[in-house]
This record gives sequence, C-alpha cells and structure tokens, in this order.
Amino acid sequence: MPTYRIDLAYDGTNFHGYARQTGLRTVQGSLETALFHTTGEVDTVVAGRTDRGVHAAGQVVSFAVDSPLDTARLARSLNRQLGPEIAVYDVREVDPAFHARFSATGRRYRYRILNAPVHDPLQARTAWHVPEPLDVAAMDRAVGVLVGEHDFATFCRKAPGRTTEREVLAAGWSRTGDVVELSIVAKAFCHHMVRSIVATSVDVGRGRLSPDGVREALEARDRAACSGTAPPQGLTLTNVTYDTNPGFSASYMTS
Repeated sequence: MPTYRIDLAYDGTNFHGYARQTGLRTVQGSLETALFHTTGEVDTVVAGRTDRGVHAAGQVVSFAVDSPLDTARLARSLNRQLGPEIAVYDVREVDPAFHARFSATGRRYRYRILNAPVHDPLQARTAWHVPEPLDVAAMDRAVGVLVGEHDFATFCRKAPGRTTEREVLAAGWSRTGDVVELSIVAKAFCHHMVRSIVATSVDVGRGRLSPDGVREALEARDRAACSGTAPPQGLTLTNVTYDTNPGFSASYMTS
C-alpha cells in the first residue's frame, strides 16, 4: 500500500489537543475529515500527540491508502479546508516502512515566556507571561542536569503501565530581549514533561528554588517535588527528526 507523509503546522489554541476525541474539535479529527474528501477514510499516525492549546511548527503525520495519490493536489485541498489554523507544508510518498511515530529519532520542543512587566496581547496565544524578573542563567544551569537517560517521574503525568524513563539529548534556556525560551530535545517525551520542567525552571528563575533543586526534584521521582505545570500556549513542537535512510527524509524544519 502506498504510504504518505504530511508535514504540517498548527495553532493549537482552539483545538482540544491533537488526538481524535469524540464530540471535540481536534487537529487529528480535522485533518482526517479533510483527507476523507480526497482519499476516503484513513487512519493517520502522528509523531507527537500535543495537548490542548499546544502548537506545532514541524509536526509529521503518516498514513497508507489503497492506491497512489496526487500529492500536490492533496496538499492544495488540505490547505483550502484547514486554513488558517492548520497549514500543510508538504505531502510526499515515502517508504511503506515509514511510521511518523516509531521511525522518529528525536523531537524538539520550544517553550516561550514573555518576561516583561506588562503582557502583550499579540503574544498571548504563543507565550506565557511572567512579569517577575527571571534569572535565565540559573534556569539554564538547572536544566543541564536533565540531559541524559533518567527516570522523569517527577515531571511526568504517569500513564498506567507506561515507563517514565526518557533520554534528553539537549536542553537549554536563553533570552532574546523580553522573550525567554527553552529548547529541549529528546527521543520521546512523556505527558506534561516539558511543561513541568518549565514550571520548575521558572521557580529557579524567580529565586524560589536553587538550580540544585532541579536535580533533587529529578532524583525524588515524585510529582509532588515539581512546581506544577506551565500553561500550554507557550509550548510548540518545532521539529521531528528521522533517519536519512532511503524513504526516511529528515524534517526540513530546523528551528
């Protein structure tokens, strides 16, 4: 069966997350409804299921159909139906073994904070407003201890029967003007992991927690040791990477 890959972005503000839910507006539900008009009923798989209010700049979806598709025509059709909240950047045929989730070798998330005394309504959908001054250098030192393989039970909303062990490949905070940003890369993340790391980092930046407190929280493997969960609007899935073997094209999104 021909297998296809879709690279897309979306503003998650008005969706109840990515995954299909009965009676609720979701990205998957909207995408599969739009696909139905060209391909008939299909089941899609996604690189990372984002929560309600979380955005994506480099999301990847794959699906298989019975017969070949005109990819350019399909891309035009999807964008007509899904804009402006969802944008399809590319549709291509890939190796039948390609799987948007299981073929992925890394996922990069960005979390943006507007660190200014007054909120900005033009950034309200894409950043968490934190008016108190933040010590970004301390926040950056704090997340350095998360790099590597660890049990992230403190920072994960645990699902029954699922491990909370993950490998973080890179993590760092930076500031550009009033915008403070976390970039974090892992092979995979568990539920609420990035937003919990952000909330705990912000307590470090506010001076409520020492940078060493993040290490202590990690080692505690206890949800009570983290500082809760940061709001969803600051979080964006920016990039999914794949092996460069034939049929596994690396994502063109690099930021």
